[in-house]
Amino acid sequence: MLERIFPDPAVLSASALEHELLAPPPERGRAGTPWVSFNFISSIDGAASVEGRSGQLGNAWDQRIFSLLRQSADVIVVGAQTIRSEGYGGELLSKTAQKWREENWLSAHPPLAIVSGTLNLDAGLEVFQKAPVRPLILTLESAPEERREALSEVAEVITVGTDSLDVALVISELAARGFTQLHSEGGPTLLGTFAAAGKVDELCLTISPMLVGGSAGRIASGRAVEPSTVAAGMTLTRIMKADSMLFLRYVRPTVG
Repeated sequence: MLERIFPDPAVLSASALEHELLAPPPERGRAGTPWVSFNFISSIDGAASVEGRSGQLGNAWDQRIFSLLRQSADVIVVGAQTIRSEGYGGELLSKTAQKWREENWLSAHPPLAIVSGTLNLDAGLEVFQKAPVRPLILTLESAPEERREALSEVAEVITVGTDSLDVALVISELAARGFTQLHSEGGPTLLGTFAAAGKVDELCLTISPMLVGGSAGRIASGRAVEPSTVAAGMTLTRIMKADSMLFLRYVRPTVG
């Protein structure tokens, strides 16, 4: 049973959950304004993965919410390491989800935008060979030219920085292509980079009731967030619970 604990406690049916997650949130602002959301899962002791994969932390409820959150996205932004670890080959949405998108004036398939500063990706990966729509690759001027040429055969390669990722340029380049609802599922370096730039509008975080231990990393890594941004924090807008799994939603307090 899935329950909404905050705000307005209620038992959520499958249809109510869809309405909860697919209706545009009030914080998102006016149409056409870029909105950056992240979806992550963490164990109760802070691990972002088990044996290198986040999927082992989840359950059926997590997978359902995971699917619904990506369903309304214009584009799914993912780091190269997450592609190598999780795959992402083939269709990312069910036929039902594709139909919903078409009925709501969206393309059936949101494209993938893969962030890779070094272009250390094999053009033969399923994410390219079995993609229902041509992926994008967001890279740096410093990336090797031969890799750029090889990957240009299977994806649109876009430069978004010289030697480091320019997050504002990532958002503007995607917005220029009509992608203003940006949804990301990892990895930790990508979240850390966006957080340090102050460009995370929304974080949906699943807390898995697992004790993982070991040396697994956190959901965000890399450069520390500026103290002023840390002080501002994020605002908790929703808590849902199923079994012993918690589903939290946070937004930036300056958004509105």
